[in-house]
Amino acid sequence: MKKFNKLFLAVIISSTLFVSCSNNDDNNTPEPRGNYEGGLFIAEEGVFEQVNGSISYLSDDLKLEKDVFSLVNPGKDVKDVPQSIGFNGDFAYIIVNRGNKIEVVNRYTFKSVATISTKISNPRYIAFSNGKGFITNWGNAGDPSDDYVAVIDLTTNTVSSTIPVVEGPEQIIENDNKLYVAHKGGWNQGNSLSVINASTNTVTTNFVVGDIPSSLVKDNGTLYVLCNGRPFYALPETTGKLVKVNMSNNTVLSTIDFPGITHPGFLAIDNNKLYYTIGNNIYSASTSTTTLPTTETFKAKEVSTLYGFAVKNNKIYIADAVNFQDPGNVYIYSLTGVLSNEFSVGILPNGFYFNN
Repeated sequence: MKKFNKLFLAVIISSTLFVSCSNNDDNNTPEPRGNYEGGLFIAEEGVFEQVNGSISYLSDDLKLEKDVFSLVNPGKDVKDVPQSIGFNGDFAYIIVNRGNKIEVVNRYTFKSVATISTKISNPRYIAFSNGKGFITNWGNAGDPSDDYVAVIDLTTNTVSSTIPVVEGPEQIIENDNKLYVAHKGGWNQGNSLSVINASTNTVTTNFVVGDIPSSLVKDNGTLYVLCNGRPFYALPETTGKLVKVNMSNNTVLSTIDFPGITHPGFLAIDNNKLYYTIGNNIYSASTSTTTLPTTETFKAKEVSTLYGFAVKNNKIYIADAVNFQDPGNVYIYSLTGVLSNEFSVGILPNGFYFNN
């Protein structure tokens, strides 16, 4: 009888340990690292309407943490198309496009601070000037007349006013108390740039730069605008342009056409040098260039579909959409195209945001 009791007890203990270990394995949720100073965040928009977007964090020592917002903030999410991220002071502002909201977090802990959802409709990008945030909004994408820039009171995290603009406001960049807004066109095809006075919250001018202005970078008082050109399905199809704008008087300094019918993708700047993409090819040129290079710097042969692009501290970062359904990839190259690192990240990675 004692033998039976001991055997029975041993079986019970073994079963308990097995169940305990199995439960731990099944619920092995990773712990957030907690400190996000430095490094970069990757916006992963997810498949539209499937609500599977996320934010990943890549540290300076190249440790990747996926779905960082959900890990740090249980019960909250940015899954309904995280479009972009902006930094101001100690805070990061996550633009959630289809979710029609802005999630405000501490940029170093990623803990939630506030959610802005009132007067936010189809938001795209954010910039900061004169103590305020400025968010481009498409409104109803099918209505060309309801687009606007929302002005954020950064003290209360509320929309204090809205500024009507022409259709399809997309990228926005600040310089000397002015906001420059590229009108990519929303569901249609835009071709202009608006300038907003950050003190009065008014549009001071709007002028044509080229068809489908998609990327804005600045350097020493000059704004560089990469225009994709009208696509083949929106006749007349047009070629892309690189446009230089004098930000002191808001005039076009020069326009360089891409050869034939060429549709460039992304533009970045680092150490006074421009980098841009055509398909999976990476090109570079001086900021003072008057002609475009005829040969690429390198081809990102590992990439299926180039969907995000950045250049920082002599490294080129490329986001790969893969097949637009499965987790994407991130590749890091030298300026000459030597691949140094690659990572599997969330679905549809579309942008890099450096936390420094």
